[in-house]
Amino acid sequence: MQNNSTAIRWVLAGGVLFSLVFFHEKLALNLVLFDLFILAALFLQYAEARQNAEVRWFALGHLTSLAMLVLHNTVLSVFACVITLALTVAYGLYLHRSPWYAGASGIANIFVSPYLFFRDLFSYRKREKRKRKWTKLIRFAILPVFLLVFFFGIYSLGNSALNQFTEKLLHKLAQALERFINTFSWGRFLLLLLGLMVSSALLLKRHSHYLSEKDLAHDDDLQRKRITWAVRSHNPFYNLVATFMGKLATGMMALKNENATGLISLLLLNALLLVVNILDLNYIWFNYDPSKEQATYRLVHEGTYVLIFSIMMAMLVVLFFFKGNLNFYNRNKWLKYGAYCWIIQNTFLVASVFMRDFYYIQRYGLAYKRLGVLFFLLMVLIGLISVALKVKNRKTNYYLLRVNAMAAIIVLVMASTVHWDELIAGYNLSRKDKLDLDVPFLLALSDKTIPLLEKNIAFLQQLEDKAPPKVERDFYDAGSCNSCYVEQLKYKEKQFLKKQSAYSWLSWNYADNYVKRYLAYLSTSH
Repeated sequence: MQNNSTAIRWVLAGGVLFSLVFFHEKLALNLVLFDLFILAALFLQYAEARQNAEVRWFALGHLTSLAMLVLHNTVLSVFACVITLALTVAYGLYLHRSPWYAGASGIANIFVSPYLFFRDLFSYRKREKRKRKWTKLIRFAILPVFLLVFFFGIYSLGNSALNQFTEKLLHKLAQALERFINTFSWGRFLLLLLGLMVSSALLLKRHSHYLSEKDLAHDDDLQRKRITWAVRSHNPFYNLVATFMGKLATGMMALKNENATGLISLLLLNALLLVVNILDLNYIWFNYDPSKEQATYRLVHEGTYVLIFSIMMAMLVVLFFFKGNLNFYNRNKWLKYGAYCWIIQNTFLVASVFMRDFYYIQRYGLAYKRLGVLFFLLMVLIGLISVALKVKNRKTNYYLLRVNAMAAIIVLVMASTVHWDELIAGYNLSRKDKLDLDVPFLLALSDKTIPLLEKNIAFLQQLEDKAPPKVERDFYDAGSCNSCYVEQLKYKEKQFLKKQSAYSWLSWNYADNYVKRYLAYLSTSH
């Protein structure tokens, strides 16, 4: 790690860069410039960051997200950039193994960033005061500069050519000063302050290593521990078991009794879930009737979220029974088999929930929540696999949380590689003859969907002609009605071009550039 003076210079440069590239711009190429500056500052300041393999992996994920931001410019890509940058910096500044603790370190840095900034700034100024030999040069230069200005003014009065040159020079200086004042407005000044705080949170290091120590104190592998009665009596899990088991939860036979209770519980739960899965197999997989519209709606809106909640609770049941020394009980083989069967059945339940969502997408098309269910099911499936590995390999809950957090970050970065609005619009419009299109929803999607909507403008006109003339003039500034789909699309294009005209090259991204080129092509072809 370099000294505070170097760190504060990076922060000051970061604050200035932040105010220059983000003022009246959207997040695009400017975020790439700022983030690359932060990564360069991080790796140049902290040698341990360069040597950390996890930092390099997170940096790779961040660069992928940045590339997707320039390519797609979606909210999801921006979110992925923020998360991966925060974790890259947290792993670079502090020693961490778990993204949860690294995230907590990042949040702590945000809250103490004003203190970190002023701490290092004042430390830097004290050092500079000792080095100020150049102040003597300023004092020596005051009289010569005054004489230079004085005689320059006299010569200008006596020489018309020099006088004209002086007027032009003063005019240019006045224009430069005016541009300087306009450039550094109050808005830009506030953005400069925000940039200093953001750069401080990302580049300055706290002296406290509390969260790192707590993180590194955890192990992935369970260790068998002899627990005294005093400690056990204050354990909430033990108290919960003792509530139901009474004296069976105490004494030499406690582990045996817990094993028996867990085995009976899992046996009953597996039997119940088997009945549910058989019913799903019959109703969802083999005999599903897509013609029943009300059944399809209830299948997803009432059934999906309840089943997802039940799967989450199923994982907690396994964690409850495999929470401690029961993992080392030499006769827990059948309890493990029961847990594996329970996990496999819940995996089938995940597949049944997927089929529900799939049928709903086929009937009504793609939408945000329907895609969200698919991603949530993916994370649940990863969670079930990690729970099975925990039971098999005697892993800790810390391991479980760490692995699932890592998986969530990978899924987030991979999800940012797709422009979901474009996918939704493309899928729904490709099935426009089979779906009951929600056109207002399509018009509310991001601007990248404009070319797709324009290619289907004849179909939108047909839907508009069939729709009743229900006027709601307050919704759009253009004064359009809610069923005037073509008018709304044209207004959307007009607003897009208006916003784009206010941006500079700092807001460039491929998605907006593609739409601009397409609209320019339309205007020249008509």
